[in-house]
Amino acid sequence: MKKLILITGVAGFIGSKIADRFIEEGFHVVGVDDLSNGKLKNIPPKVDFIKGDLSKKKTVSLLPRTCNQILHLAGQSSGEISFDDPVNDLNKNTVSTLNLINYGIEKRAKRIIYSSSMSVYGQLFKKKTSERDICKPLSCYGVSKMMSEKYLYIFRKQIPFLSLRMFNVYGPGQDMNNLRQGMVSIYLAQALKNKKIMVKGSLKRIRDFIFIDDVVECWFRASKYNTSLNQAMNIGTGISTKVEELIKIILKKIPGTKYHLLKSTKGDQDFIVADNTLLKSKLKIKKFLNLEKGLKLFISSL
Repeated sequence: MKKLILITGVAGFIGSKIADRFIEEGFHVVGVDDLSNGKLKNIPPKVDFIKGDLSKKKTVSLLPRTCNQILHLAGQSSGEISFDDPVNDLNKNTVSTLNLINYGIEKRAKRIIYSSSMSVYGQLFKKKTSERDICKPLSCYGVSKMMSEKYLYIFRKQIPFLSLRMFNVYGPGQDMNNLRQGMVSIYLAQALKNKKIMVKGSLKRIRDFIFIDDVVECWFRASKYNTSLNQAMNIGTGISTKVEELIKIILKKIPGTKYHLLKSTKGDQDFIVADNTLLKSKLKIKKFLNLEKGLKLFISSL
């Protein structure tokens, strides 16, 4: 029998791509999504799909009776939006994780891999961010992600975990209609639609942009290697890029585009770049697609 992988957030940008990869590798994928952000069209045809909100026990009761591994990507994924309704953010990100921990323990799953975020770190300056750095999140989103990591750590002896702290993921399949989540997709969507990019915050902000295919490879390897368990791991390239550099590349690729500066969003980070030493050591990934090539692939897919 094929090993069963449960993937939450399967209708989302990252979750759907990860599901594709596991199906290609011969796994039986059961996917869950409440479709509050994800799209039905994103879900790979071979996924056994369950619609529901995992913060609700009713949804958990619909999950399969056996499960080899849990890949938990469902949740509210915008720092900006998290301030609109912090309780909803807590339910979507932390309560759902607690429910899945209990489910995984009951079904004796081998591990749970959690989609955490660079937002747990908060404001760090002029150095690469290590998993050893103290977390001081600036947004409700960052707090809910950090709380989920803490719960996973508490129950690690009953179900091993790995928290993947995702940096700025971008690439084909990203939601071009959501202008409050995903810096690269927001800027590209604006440039393609009206040749005008509205930049919320300083051009000097530093980010670490990682292409979706590299992220999928990280998730797949994380499901295989036992040496990476019971810890947090940065998922980023380790390459610092100013927002100004990102804008320049987009202007070059979409001629005639201009940009305008606006005030920054609440809870935004000025400087965040991954120290990915642990990623390279544990998952054996050494190379990442550079931003210019990644943007070319992204634009050509639209």
